[in-house]
Amino acid sequence: MTTTSRPTSRAGRPRSTARTLSALAAAAALGATALAPVASAAPQPTDRMVYVVPDEGARGAACIQQRPCSIERAQELVRREAAQGQRDITVELAGGTYRLDAPLELRAADGGRNGHTVTWAAAPGEQPVLSGATEVDGWSVHDEESGVYVAEVPAGIDSRQLYVEGVVAPRATLSLENSDVAVTPEGLRIVNPELEYLGDLQDAERMEFESLGDFTNRYSPVAGVDGDLITMDQPAWDNNTWGWDTFQNSFLAAPTYFLQNSLSFVDEVGEWYLDPGAGRLFYKPGEGVDPDELDIELPRLETLVSIGGTYDAPVSGLELRGLELTGTSWLGPSTYGYANQQNGTFIAEDYEFRPDDAFASCSRGCEAFERARFDAWYQEPAAVQVSAAAHVSLVENRFVNLGSTALGIGNDDNAHLTGVGLGASDITVAGNVFNEIAGHGIAVGGVRADAHHPGDPAMTNRDIVLENNTVNRVAVDYKDNSGILSTYVTNIDIIHNEVANVAYNGIDTGFGWGANDPGGSDEYERRGYYNWHPRYDTPTTLRDNTISGNLIRNTKARFADGGNLYNLSASPGTVVSENYLTRVSGVGLYLDEGTRYTTYERNVLDGTSPWVFTNAYSDGNGTNDNLLRNNWLNSGGAQIPNAEARNNRLVDNIRVDGTNWPAEARAVICAAGVAPEYRTALNANLFGLDGCTVDAPVRDGLLVTAEQVARSYTGQLGDSLGVAAAGADVWGGGDQRDDEYASVYRPAALTDGASVTARVDSLNDTDVWAKSGVMVRDDLTASGASTGYAVLAVAGRNGVVLQWDGNGDGYLERAQAAAEVDTFRPVWVRLSRSGDQLSGSYSYDGVNFVPVGAPITLPAAAPQDAGVFSSSHDRGRAAVNVFSDLSVG
Repeated sequence: MTTTSRPTSRAGRPRSTARTLSALAAAAALGATALAPVASAAPQPTDRMVYVVPDEGARGAACIQQRPCSIERAQELVRREAAQGQRDITVELAGGTYRLDAPLELRAADGGRNGHTVTWAAAPGEQPVLSGATEVDGWSVHDEESGVYVAEVPAGIDSRQLYVEGVVAPRATLSLENSDVAVTPEGLRIVNPELEYLGDLQDAERMEFESLGDFTNRYSPVAGVDGDLITMDQPAWDNNTWGWDTFQNSFLAAPTYFLQNSLSFVDEVGEWYLDPGAGRLFYKPGEGVDPDELDIELPRLETLVSIGGTYDAPVSGLELRGLELTGTSWLGPSTYGYANQQNGTFIAEDYEFRPDDAFASCSRGCEAFERARFDAWYQEPAAVQVSAAAHVSLVENRFVNLGSTALGIGNDDNAHLTGVGLGASDITVAGNVFNEIAGHGIAVGGVRADAHHPGDPAMTNRDIVLENNTVNRVAVDYKDNSGILSTYVTNIDIIHNEVANVAYNGIDTGFGWGANDPGGSDEYERRGYYNWHPRYDTPTTLRDNTISGNLIRNTKARFADGGNLYNLSASPGTVVSENYLTRVSGVGLYLDEGTRYTTYERNVLDGTSPWVFTNAYSDGNGTNDNLLRNNWLNSGGAQIPNAEARNNRLVDNIRVDGTNWPAEARAVICAAGVAPEYRTALNANLFGLDGCTVDAPVRDGLLVTAEQVARSYTGQLGDSLGVAAAGADVWGGGDQRDDEYASVYRPAALTDGASVTARVDSLNDTDVWAKSGVMVRDDLTASGASTGYAVLAVAGRNGVVLQWDGNGDGYLERAQAAAEVDTFRPVWVRLSRSGDQLSGSYSYDGVNFVPVGAPITLPAAAPQDAGVFSSSHDRGRAAVNVFSDLSVG
């Protein structure tokens, strides 16, 4: 396959392939286009083609189309061919699942020579899946009363994740009140007598304690239970009880506590427990569900793909395209705990200099803790790793069901299978989807000394492009991880990505709190950091970065501290521009300690509060010399302490009323996120963003109604439906009389014994009580009048609600709720009819449904209209909410 050169910019650096602002705005104005990714270029006759099928279909050693081979054989052949350096090589993978017994290790010998490229790509129109998991079947009933099943699995396999129908299943968990336990230097003292049964559990040593604090998510394994004392493994417990935001002294008055991983905790639909010694997996499916009919995947590998060489012989000329990468679990937290420090960095050693009284004296920092800072910190390893590599591309792949960071590029050596970290240059990550991931979607760069002041120039991470990627529902287990993290990197472009449904920050750049910048930090001088670490007089590698055109939504869901666009330390030449933040929590632009020489301009900040924060309270922490200009905002103030003294300038920023964005801001909104050809049901702008929509036809016998709404939209693209309605609400309780919605429905389709089901893929209305879900009614066109009326809706951040008209006046006035539902992920909702009884249920995987309250009674003798609906809870505004898998019958 011949290579195509790209225009260059920035001293010869390859220019991003993302569209320009004007081109993207034009595309948005024309409406969303086809969902299929851009096809790979057809191979040229001079290319060397190698054909691969899953092992059970491999038929030859030549790897030709008539006799394809296995991955292992293909790698042998490619290495011999690539060594000749005469042409490009394409390894074409047929569709199917390739279950790897060991990571696919791509080293210098696997890359192209003399400017040629080795490409591992999906066969046209097919979806090859590289999996590190084993499929589990052969289920039998373990406990009929509790509905728990058991299956035999290979003994010795351990895992922190289980994937069911493509979704991360929840580990068996017991929620704790803060008053249930007392945190001690040894572990937890049981205070609530109702928990005394924990001492009788046979699997107590499999348990873990989890805490969600102000900005950290921590795990510590249990050593055992003796009476009322839950003793913890060491050094995991010690490491979680010194530093900052610790178990016993979180910045939150009441952190959230859990005990996990005991068979006795398997009591909710979807929960599971693994006994590795006995080789037994326990699982609780939904009522009436046979787990043998489910795709249940148990991970066996920690690393799936390792791309890396050495600084003298890096991997070069390599591309992965069109693959699905899945099925891993990182076991580190099960052994040495997860003593998180921030954003996937943690401590794991037995630090001999930790003071004996550290539980009390170092629970909010101390000099001994500063001694361990950075150079004794570890990074979360990724499922797919790239280091000591140049000219590597990952294009149009699907990263799904991975048990740590999905893609790690140039992290520290401790996070790489090769043992060689950093050293990533000219890396392109474009058009990929990251979904159902335990940690970050993408993490670039390291945190130790060679990351910020490399001992060898070849260690520098530089010239990296992240564009048109969808990062959705990541940080599922390690909730302190941001969607995209870039630490010490030179010339990274993070452009036109969508980051959504993340517990912590959206996009984080920089690291080090300014401690490693020229001249150091007076704050870290006071802490005693420089008694153990050098004070540098030269700049770090963090500089000249671009964060532009990104769409960030539904982020900062679980933590008080942090920001949606966040930076640490000096980053000269860095520009953060034309990003759109909407439906987020907390701070919009967060310039944390040491941020210097950055420019934030032309960003649109919708509903952030405050819209900007510069952490310049502490004397000498180096948050200086930043420019924020021409940004648009509609809420929140600016927290910029000591602005004049620190030379942090606000220039010509524009506050608007509500969503009355000027034309320039609207152009930024409409251009934000991934290009149309990369959009899926996970993307907020599948049908266009608020004010950027264009009608699309509704087909397949569906009808549309938009009753009493200020503005509405309905459309269909493939299997996805888009519905918006700027309605006040659907609720008639108390003095309220609101019944304003838009709906796509089938008339007279819900009969006795039938159900209406849909998946709510993407919630984009901003009010926390906006509702999108399924609706039934005798006549959906008669709002405020027709009876037989009920909805089951995903309600913003208020879980799933079942509401119905109990008095027959045509308004909803009764309700039942499932408030603990995770609405930062797709949720299936279902209304089922049996005579005059209607029951509601929800599911994360479309198979295992959980009831929402008890069945209700409706006067519904005749067939009813049924479909999906939206109401924005705001007459002045509506966004397009995306549904799929609508079925009635």
